[in-house]
Amino acid sequence: MSNLIFLQAGGAGGGTFQLILLGGMILVFWLFMIRPQAKKAKEAKQFQDNMQKGDKIVTIAGIHGTVNKVNEDGTLMLETSPGSYMKIEKSAISLEWTKNINKTAAAEKA
Repeated sequence: MSNLIFLQAGGAGGGTFQLILLGGMILVFWLFMIRPQAKKAKEAKQFQDNMQKGDKIVTIAGIHGTVNKVNEDGTLMLETSPGSYMKIEKSAISLEWTKNINKTAAAEKA
């Protein structure tokens, strides 16, 4: 008889524990997956909005070049080699590679 009482009492407490565990899993998922992606997207958007002539960039397709002109329609002119220009979308810029290139360029200047 006493075992039956413990099982019934444990069932009610188990539901609360499961809710806390589910909430913890959602929190961990948000902290490690959603938040960093949103932060990365915000940084990429800010970088694309503040792009200027002379910035060295790498596109998502792996094309290296220097920004020659930033157009008002969301595109830019990319100089891939002296006298060779390409018109690309701002959204095609890879932020991660750009940071690495700028870090090496800053290290070489110092």
